[in-house]
Amino acid sequence: MQDAPFFTDTVARSALVMDVETGGVLLEKNPDEPFAPASLAKLMTADVALAALADGSLAPTTAYPVSNHAWRTGGAPSRTATMFASVRSSVPVDALLKGLIVQSANDAAIILAEGMEGSEAAFAARMTKRAAELGMTGSRFVNATGLPQEGQATTTRDMAILARHIRLAYPEPYKLFAEPEFEWNRILQRNRNPLLRLNMGATGLATGFAEDEGYSIVALTEKDGRKTVLALSGLESDAARTKEAVRLFEWTSVNFERRSLFTAGQVIGQAQVFGGTQGYVNAVLDQDVDLYVPRKRTDLVSARIVYDAPLIAPLAKGAKIGQLLISIQGRQVLARDLFVGSDVPQGAFSARAAGALKELTFGWVRKL
Repeated sequence: MQDAPFFTDTVARSALVMDVETGGVLLEKNPDEPFAPASLAKLMTADVALAALADGSLAPTTAYPVSNHAWRTGGAPSRTATMFASVRSSVPVDALLKGLIVQSANDAAIILAEGMEGSEAAFAARMTKRAAELGMTGSRFVNATGLPQEGQATTTRDMAILARHIRLAYPEPYKLFAEPEFEWNRILQRNRNPLLRLNMGATGLATGFAEDEGYSIVALTEKDGRKTVLALSGLESDAARTKEAVRLFEWTSVNFERRSLFTAGQVIGQAQVFGGTQGYVNAVLDQDVDLYVPRKRTDLVSARIVYDAPLIAPLAKGAKIGQLLISIQGRQVLARDLFVGSDVPQGAFSARAAGALKELTFGWVRKL
């Protein structure tokens, strides 16, 4: 009799839930299906600005002018999310970031884009380049706001990757995402994230809506020593989006527990070597591997080694030779690089390796 599925389903069209610290995937459904980012694009806008602040190329006190385009497209006349920046005024970067993050303000996004790159189009190109650097392979941006425009796309996997990066790379600025309100031009507005008011440990990040594609959300909770990020798209309503996000966060909290699986330097397996002074080499990790696994169901966890290519001597200690892939009930949830454990000099008689990628499947090296 086949075991019942461990993973829950979701009404979201696309979903990915990830542990922030380890990067382990806790749930996924169509995570690489593209959708219009809508206001989630502002997370990429925020990352570009936060990265510039971090490297010193941008100062929080630098003031950027409010152009007519920024005011009409994202300001008061636009009837969209706005911080109500006045046309032909100047706004400092720190205030623009608050408007962008707390209020999802379109005018703040455009003002930052024009101030940092000269035009919104040039800034969008920088956003796309930055996304690629972060490993967001399914994302492309054509404006800084996410307002409807052909050519924009992202995925829930990419949004989860971005949210995790923002949380880890900018611990102090990240606190802005939990600010309950922000006032500009004597207009006070509350944070648009509905999860912040539910006493569930939510600390950010953003919501979106696109015609014909539905409601989306990227959220992060910090509770009981755990940080979990969730990205959903394709929900039918604002209420359904909130309800499903709460349900999936609760599901992960109840059903997963943290385990230490492997330690740095531990021999994970042996790989055949061609043309060396020895026929095999140890494959080792360069870091500890911790993972959130199904509570009381470690039998669902499996692992395998996949080598990059047939290994031909000489091999230097520390050279990358493959990956350790960990799965839960057949779904890959984590990948870690594997390295040569010790030097393997070339032998007196070289051998020619042929064939495709070699895989080694194995059981746990110690009981969980």
